[in-house]
Amino acid sequence: MEKKYSVVIHPSQAAIDSIKTMKELLADKVGWFNSKNSVAHITICEFTIEESQIDKFKQKLIKICDTFMPFQVYLDHYDSYDSGAFFIAPSEDSKANLKPIMKKTQDALQLSKLTKSNDPHISIGRRLTPESIKIASKLFTTIDMDFLCDTIVLREFDPIKKQFFLIDTFPFGSNPQPELVQGSLF
Repeated sequence: MEKKYSVVIHPSQAAIDSIKTMKELLADKVGWFNSKNSVAHITICEFTIEESQIDKFKQKLIKICDTFMPFQVYLDHYDSYDSGAFFIAPSEDSKANLKPIMKKTQDALQLSKLTKSNDPHISIGRRLTPESIKIASKLFTTIDMDFLCDTIVLREFDPIKKQFFLIDTFPFGSNPQPELVQGSLF
C-alpha cells in the first residue's frame, strides 16, 4: 500500500512549544487555518512510496545523516509567500547551512517523484487570506529563536487525522566524507 512521507528538521522542543502558542494566538484572531495543528518543522521533502520500501529509504537517511555536522540555526524574522503562507525564516547564515543539508538529503533519496523544499522556513499558517497575513504580521513582529540542528526526522501522513506523525529520527554523525574527485589515469 502506498503511503505519504515527509523528511523534515524539527526545532528544539522549546521552539516547537513557542510556535504552537503562536499558532493558537493567530487562530484566536483569524479562525482555523492550514497547518494550525502541524508540529513546527522545516520541510526538506515529501514523497509517496509503497510502505514495504520505507526501510530502504531509512537506510539512505542513516547514511546521509552520518555525514552531517550539527550546527546552530537562528530564526530571526517573519515573512510570507504569495501563496498565503506566513512563516518564520532563518538568518542568511543559517539558510546557507540548511540549504546544502536539504539538497544532499533530497539527492540521497534518489526518487523521481519528490516534492522538494528549497527555501528553509517554519510555517505558522498556510493558505491564509491577505487579511489574515496582515493580522499575523501585526501580531508577530520580532523573533529571536535558535536551536541546534542535529537530526533529521521522518514522518508518515495519517489520512484520517490529515497530519504527519514522527516515525523515525536520524542523528547527524559528524563524519563528513571527502568529495569524490574524478581523476585521470594517464
